[in-house]
Amino acid sequence: MANSLQHDFMEQLNELYHPLILEHNQHPRHYEKHPEAAVILDAYNSLCGDKFKLYLDIKAGRVEQASFSGYGCAVSKAATSVLMDKIQGKTLEEVKTLLNEYFTTTKTDQDLSGVSDPDLLAFAAAKKFPGRLKCAVLAWEAMEEFLQQR
Repeated sequence: MANSLQHDFMEQLNELYHPLILEHNQHPRHYEKHPEAAVILDAYNSLCGDKFKLYLDIKAGRVEQASFSGYGCAVSKAATSVLMDKIQGKTLEEVKTLLNEYFTTTKTDQDLSGVSDPDLLAFAAAKKFPGRLKCAVLAWEAMEEFLQQR
């Protein structure tokens, strides 16, 4: 019985550390400081110490440039990298739609058959690990909070 539980846990961990997450952690996209950006957001998880700055240049309702800097675990760094990669050139309405799709993937038990983006689906396993879920949504929630204040 113990071996079965251990095997199940290891399978869930392998889901959490999906190859896409490992790739984005090792080679993050748009990982650079941009202190002259028009918008700088802080994403900080006081529980584990993950801390990122998101740098955004938005013109005419479109993200012209997005980058990030900081540090965190593999899940939070990869999730931030995917976010920065996905929002390049998107309108703010498109970013809102993306955020909703990501939160459906990570925060709900809804059927995911309507989610076609494999990059987002790579983070679905985070909901099985409550301690890691905050890591997966950290930067995404900072972006959502920013958009709600606009």
